[in-house]
Amino acid sequence: MPPMPPMPPTHSDLAFPSAAPSDTHEGSESSESDTIWIPVSDMMAGLMMVFLFIAVLYAQHADERHRGARDSLKAWQASERALHQALRQEFAADLPRWNAELEPHSLTIRFLSPDILFESGEARLQARFEDILQDFLPRYIRLLASFAPAHATIIDEVRIEGHTSSRWGEMEGTAAFLHNMALSQARTRSVLAYGMQLPALTAWRPWMMRHVSANGLSSARVMRTPHGSEDEHRSRRVEFRIRTRSKAQLSALMEQVAPSGRSAD
Repeated sequence: MPPMPPMPPTHSDLAFPSAAPSDTHEGSESSESDTIWIPVSDMMAGLMMVFLFIAVLYAQHADERHRGARDSLKAWQASERALHQALRQEFAADLPRWNAELEPHSLTIRFLSPDILFESGEARLQARFEDILQDFLPRYIRLLASFAPAHATIIDEVRIEGHTSSRWGEMEGTAAFLHNMALSQARTRSVLAYGMQLPALTAWRPWMMRHVSANGLSSARVMRTPHGSEDEHRSRRVEFRIRTRSKAQLSALMEQVAPSGRSAD
């Protein structure tokens, strides 16, 4: 019996290229991507921690600035209240007999009764007003000069202000305003000159020259009745107004609460 012919190769016996290399390549890419992603995610997490740390520091610094500003504002307000209290304690008993008043919000002592201050249309002091100033000015200047060292950031200027009504004889408007301006300026200079020559104020003259000024304002700030019309009698007055460093204080406070690197407008 002749030998059997060889059997043709089956499908399973055929040799095909192995898919393993392809699988190995894909696994390599996936592994490489994972290897790259892990450092990036770590870096992002680290940056988030840095930003969070910066935010916490900034919030803490801002809170400290606001707390410092509040403390400064309270100290400034306390100084103004203390000054008003000192003025009221010193002059409360005298103001009625001088026909004067203390305005708490502006730290102003206002002398009314124009008929005892000056002659009508004149800058020369009446004898009665000289007597009042001889009593008032030494006590007033000594109080402020002794108050200033303890509250050095408060008192900026002591203004002697002369005020008039809006009339000059029968004149009104611009002409009356200019005549009254010259008169009010001359009157405040008379008050300042009288105070400077008082023997009781000799030791305080240097302080007065640094802080006290004479200012005539004519009818720029007339007094009003409750109905809004001009009160001509009360408008004719002399005021001693304490000007504090409020604007500088407020600017400093705004600088404290403004973000770092920026100035307050």
